[in-house]
Amino acid sequence: MQNAKCRMQIEKYKMQNDRKNLSERLLDFGVDIVRLTVKLNKTMVGRHIGEQLMQSATSSGANYEEACGAESKADFVHKMQLVLKELRESLYWLKLIERSKLIPNEDIQPLLSEADELLKIVAKSVITAETKER
Repeated sequence: MQNAKCRMQIEKYKMQNDRKNLSERLLDFGVDIVRLTVKLNKTMVGRHIGEQLMQSATSSGANYEEACGAESKADFVHKMQLVLKELRESLYWLKLIERSKLIPNEDIQPLLSEADELLKIVAKSVITAETKER
């Protein structure tokens, strides 16, 4: 019995730590996007794309924080799906910036990689939560 209780506490700690790490990564991603947007704001096109990107990237972190306070598993899944939607949109805008060469490749690549990794993490979380819900 002691072993099972210990394992449960360890799992609970790991889940809290994973949430903190994901929360921090999403916050850092938002900060990086804000900084990128400042660089983009020099042209009309840059302002348009920057606004769209900043809105989707920063709301992904805000929606994640809401998901952490979800009232039910269904609410959690719904809010995590919103995070996923916003990250997909962010990835789209980052790819558009890359292809249109608005920002040097070495500045955009780390953001593309992070957006892709975050998307995979959140997608896996949604799948896991949906599976546990059934």
